[in-house]
Amino acid sequence: MPSAQAACTTVAANAVRASNLDARVARLVPVLLALLTAALYLWDLAVSGYANTYYSAAAQAASQSWSAMFFGAFDAAGFITVDKPPVALWAMGLSVRMLGLSPFAVLLPEALAGIGSVLLLWAAVRRQFGAGAALIAGVAFALTPVAALMFRYNNPDALLVLLLVGAAYALVRALDTDRLRWLVLAGILVGFAFLTKYLQAFLVLPAFALVWLVAAPGGLRRRLAGLLIAAGSVLTASAWWIVIVELLPAGSRPYIGGSSSNSALDLVLGYDGLGRILGRGGPGGPGGPGGPGGPGGFGGRGPGGPGGPGGFGGSPGPLRMFNTEWGGEISWLLPPAAIGLLAALTARVGAARTDPRLAGMLLWGSWAAMHVLVFSLMSGIAHPYYAVALAPALAAFVGIGVAELWRLRQRIPFAGIGIALMAAASAVWASQLLGRDPTFVPGVGYGAICLAVAAAVILVVPVAAGDLRGERIAQGAVAVSLVAMLAGSACWTAATAAKPLAGGDPAAGPASASDGGPGGFGGFAGDAVGVDQALVDYLLTNRGGSDWLVAVSSANQAGPIQLASGAPVMAMGGFMGSDPAPTLNQLKWYVAAGRLRYVLVGGRGGGPGGPGGFFGGDGQGNIASARTAWVQDTCTVVTAAGNGALYDCGGAQ
Repeated sequence: MPSAQAACTTVAANAVRASNLDARVARLVPVLLALLTAALYLWDLAVSGYANTYYSAAAQAASQSWSAMFFGAFDAAGFITVDKPPVALWAMGLSVRMLGLSPFAVLLPEALAGIGSVLLLWAAVRRQFGAGAALIAGVAFALTPVAALMFRYNNPDALLVLLLVGAAYALVRALDTDRLRWLVLAGILVGFAFLTKYLQAFLVLPAFALVWLVAAPGGLRRRLAGLLIAAGSVLTASAWWIVIVELLPAGSRPYIGGSSSNSALDLVLGYDGLGRILGRGGPGGPGGPGGPGGPGGFGGRGPGGPGGPGGFGGSPGPLRMFNTEWGGEISWLLPPAAIGLLAALTARVGAARTDPRLAGMLLWGSWAAMHVLVFSLMSGIAHPYYAVALAPALAAFVGIGVAELWRLRQRIPFAGIGIALMAAASAVWASQLLGRDPTFVPGVGYGAICLAVAAAVILVVPVAAGDLRGERIAQGAVAVSLVAMLAGSACWTAATAAKPLAGGDPAAGPASASDGGPGGFGGFAGDAVGVDQALVDYLLTNRGGSDWLVAVSSANQAGPIQLASGAPVMAMGGFMGSDPAPTLNQLKWYVAAGRLRYVLVGGRGGGPGGPGGFFGGDGQGNIASARTAWVQDTCTVVTAAGNGALYDCGGAQ
């Protein structure tokens, strides 16, 4: 009897020790995941320099002026805002204030947003599907090429994704705890995502509403009440900044860049909103006649320009996510995620309405479906890097699918075939994507297929109950399947992290497979190469008391000068020179008031349109040409500047 009691005590003690070990290992998982993500996103972070200098210059301005930070102004003197809402600039501006101006300081918030996004996805999936699914989802997300692209770049998309994944986590907590404060937090985070990139943030709202209405605890009346409360929090968090901007007199704030009427609402409904989906914008601004996005122009439907057929994102259609522009960014995860979704739904047949795993499937499935639908069919400016907002949902279903299929094996011995199918589909498609650049890691795609086949051979054989050795072999086969699924994506991601990028349309993958960066179209948004230092030194010496160092024909031309000089530069016409600001009379007033002395006509960044800006017109009575004509007729040429001329308007009346 004592020996039996001692044996039981020993077994119990061993079980406790094993449980404690498992708990310690479980606590280490998010730490290791964070370290992996940090190594990937922080390693050589400054390789791209100031990356998109449009936003880097605005971050510099935000670090110099609280007013510029609040409005999202491009320059510290507050002439014009960037063509996006300001929240992403708040993060970059604070980083530059604390660390000083440098590429690392500008890009650090993006990398931190990536680390936070991966951990939040891990936490959300873990609460509903367990540690295994969460770990796979987190790794798959971190190794998605478009994620590595945008979490090492200073476009607003990094913060957008952080806020949206945070909102998804808050929604999961609201379902789990039945506390409305989590639902309110989800709405607030979506609202701030709206103030990061306007209407794109709202693509998650149909998914969130569906999940709450279907899976939230309580009766229908309570669920509808919760939905109204959430809608109120979204509306409040989204609208407060716009209300302030619209109520302030135009002379008390910067011009709203990208709009045709100096209105944030115009930007929401036009260039940054419906114009992206429908292929049109407000008149005169980007997306309008004569400006980018008009017929044959950027973002429009005419042939030859990016945004039309063969331009930004390629032609709209149901297979757009697999084309040469989007495929290397995101489509690595589409085949396994689709199979994972079907497998997860099969595993939850007959589940209760409030089943947390069913809620998770609805959340990530409807998130993915909405983004794929909009990104595939939108006719306006459709940058492939937008797909970073789709990546969390696809990565979640990779993890969920594997975990649910593994659980399903307990009831259906042949369910392991599903994991093999996920691996095989992913490996075959990855080999096709890698084949678009035959010189890049040749053989990896075929190696992934071989691994998938080897794992499939093992996984199609059911394991007998109690066969621990067979179970361990099957677990090893699952690990091999995951390697096969992620090998191609991981290689493309590593190449993305190592590649210097610039401009407004960066692309993932090796340099030989990208159209972005210096020298390509992606570099047009203004890299830091080619700044005329002699010109900058002359302007700094002779600026006097002017608010702006110089006025130039677009923000693309202004960015490198502003970063090199540390002084505000007036970006006439905004991002691409097509905004109707300043008018000729306003320019004359700035000169007469002593707020502006020098104007640079032409030169690097002036674009193919000549003095009128990048595209030679603005759709508003050719305001840019009128400004240029007045400067040339009234002011005095003082020095050559690249292929343009610097004019001193100090004595002009």
